[in-house]
Amino acid sequence: MTLLLKLSTARLFRNWVLRLVATTVLSLAAFEQTALAQMKQASDPQATASHYPTRSIKMLVGFPPGGPNDQLARLLGLRLAEQLNQTIVIENKAGANGEIAATQTAAATPDGYTLLFGSSGALAVSPSLNSKLPYDPLKDLTPISMVALNPMLLVTSPKSGITSMSDLITRAKAQPGKLTFASAGTGSPTHLAGELFRDIANIDLLHVPYKGGGPAMNDVMSGEIDIYFAGLSTALPLVNAGRLHAHALTTTTRSETVPKLPTISELGFPSYSAIIWYGVLAPAGLPDQLVALLRNHLVTIMNMPEFRKQLSDLGAEIYDQDPAAFKAFMKQDLDKWAKVIAAMKLTK
Repeated sequence: MTLLLKLSTARLFRNWVLRLVATTVLSLAAFEQTALAQMKQASDPQATASHYPTRSIKMLVGFPPGGPNDQLARLLGLRLAEQLNQTIVIENKAGANGEIAATQTAAATPDGYTLLFGSSGALAVSPSLNSKLPYDPLKDLTPISMVALNPMLLVTSPKSGITSMSDLITRAKAQPGKLTFASAGTGSPTHLAGELFRDIANIDLLHVPYKGGGPAMNDVMSGEIDIYFAGLSTALPLVNAGRLHAHALTTTTRSETVPKLPTISELGFPSYSAIIWYGVLAPAGLPDQLVALLRNHLVTIMNMPEFRKQLSDLGAEIYDQDPAAFKAFMKQDLDKWAKVIAAMKLTK
């Protein structure tokens, strides 16, 4: 009896082991099948696009909540979420003029679930200011669509007595270094816009950097400073109130907001352009089908009258460029600011 019991127990144990092995093999086979299917879908852009999006999408913004970048990103993100029928989470990765958000986007998986609402600071200026930048905007990011631009106004203090652009140029040439121009800080868009103007107009202006746009604007209005390149939304109410004189826009085309105001380029300096621009990008390697899908939705949003009005209220304007044009524009802007920054010897 004892021997029979032992044999029976051994058979039971053997059968249990065989069932365990069979179950394990089947589980491994199922796991392998699932993994292969996922790999196939990841390597098949059409399959990826047909299932996208299946979960929430992150849109990184390189500035704190409440600022122009954040406001524009949230307006766009809300509309894009409706288009995709999926949640879009705005993540503020503030710091270093937008470089932190761009760095994290460049390092993310190119699956469409991490997007960047980027601007000219981190994508066209920072590469020339920071020689140790951990990303290359042209190599490490996929441009999907340019979305908007923020023009600047060349304004002067009423106390300066400057009546026109030609008057400004005449005075600057007659007394080199006497006219002053303020900026929100060294290397800021307001600074670079002034340096580019000084270079193209071949005049000598004295740069006075401030710790922010507010103090700079105050000293221009008071007459302490002669010239300032200010954001349209900030400067226009002061111009309308007579506290500043507006002479020209920094864009190459006139603004819908102030259509009667000429651009610097049409006042004798055709190569001049200094704008703050915004666009949507993804990590390098995003499948073409996902680029096209997202681009199509963004075009739909940019054509919405309500969205255009909301941007206008923030001093921004639609600036629609497809991926190829966006990348070419980025390259042109990078080269332009590289020359200006090199001449100023600002590179860290």
